[in-house]
Amino acid sequence: MPEGDTIFRSAATLRRWLAGRAVTEATTTVEGFPAARLVGQRVEAVEAQGKHLLVRLGSGQVLHTHMKMTGSWHVYRSGERWRRPRSEARLTVTCGDRVAVCFNAPVVELLRPGAERVHRALAGLGPDILAVPLAVDEIRDRARAGAPGVALGELLLDQTVAAGIGNIWRCESLFAERHNPWTPQAALDDDQLCSLFTTAARLMSAQLGPFTGRGLDRWVYGRAGRPCPRCRAPVLARRQGEMARVAYWCPRCQPLAPAPQGPGAARGPKGS
Repeated sequence: MPEGDTIFRSAATLRRWLAGRAVTEATTTVEGFPAARLVGQRVEAVEAQGKHLLVRLGSGQVLHTHMKMTGSWHVYRSGERWRRPRSEARLTVTCGDRVAVCFNAPVVELLRPGAERVHRALAGLGPDILAVPLAVDEIRDRARAGAPGVALGELLLDQTVAAGIGNIWRCESLFAERHNPWTPQAALDDDQLCSLFTTAARLMSAQLGPFTGRGLDRWVYGRAGRPCPRCRAPVLARRQGEMARVAYWCPRCQPLAPAPQGPGAARGPKGS
């Protein structure tokens, strides 16, 4: 699944190519999608909200796409050969000599003005993990409003706490901060919890430079059975949570921490 950094780059590319231009043509294979309504509208802005991409139009309507496991946006000059088969195109938006194509996205919808406030997926999103400045206090408060026993590996994937973190960066952030994916959030004090999300933001922000085609340098993600880069112990892998995403961690560098005893035991700053 594309994570927040991938969607952020896609939004930046679409913004650079389309913002300020009028839609001259739109075609779709999505049943019921009103592509004709896009024609003539000006692209006012393109934004990433976590894993969601929003194209804001002059009418106040919003083109909302969610890539999930399969989707991607490409941009081309008119007449340029596409890098994916045309049969995979869900939506094509042309602005003069520039063409934006949404391939294989499961969610493609046009929202009426104001609909974001009540949208089932958008309304409850937490702060974007790549926003500057990071709303770390709000993220902490949203995390603490949930169950104290929720595992850190599940907390990081909860888009209502912070939007944009996916499986790669939850694993890498936990490794960087030396926390076990199954450690309950109550085992961390507020400073540690804020540090965990700040680290996720830092690691993801580092991916926002120009795409080079090189693979990501990963410490634990996808490295089950290989030696930990710190201690050389074998990296472990196991499915976690309702989504059953595979968590990767080093059992030596990331020991399981139990929840502290007593109400509010984890709420004070470190050293208190």
